[in-house]
Amino acid sequence: MKKLSLPKRKKILHNDEFKAVLSCHRKSYEDGLTLYVAENNVGHPRLGISVGKASGNAVTRNRLKRLIREVFRQNQHQIPQNLDYVIIIPSKQKSDKIKYKNELLKEITFEKIQSSFLRLIETIVSKKC
Repeated sequence: MKKLSLPKRKKILHNDEFKAVLSCHRKSYEDGLTLYVAENNVGHPRLGISVGKASGNAVTRNRLKRLIREVFRQNQHQIPQNLDYVIIIPSKQKSDKIKYKNELLKEITFEKIQSSFLRLIETIVSKKC
């Protein structure tokens, strides 16, 4: 039976790799998700995720990360293969918006993340670093 996980080689794990993607300045924003993209030389797409503490407690943050990883895993063959993707759910929000945002993030579904992710990719791939 095929393992249904995202292998380590398809993840961005180190700080210098995150910085390389963020320094490219190819980004797009939608529904609380910010997607950064940069070219890589490994021949397959890689994913990095950063979820800020203002997004909720540990249970909420880990749920968001699991959903994002699953969206990436299921759609990795439909997206450009020579790119690194970093998805950030920012932690710096105004205090009155945090409560609203936390409620929004608790109700987010796989389908919402998937549609946002694919739309963000469509808008950002045409940009050059």
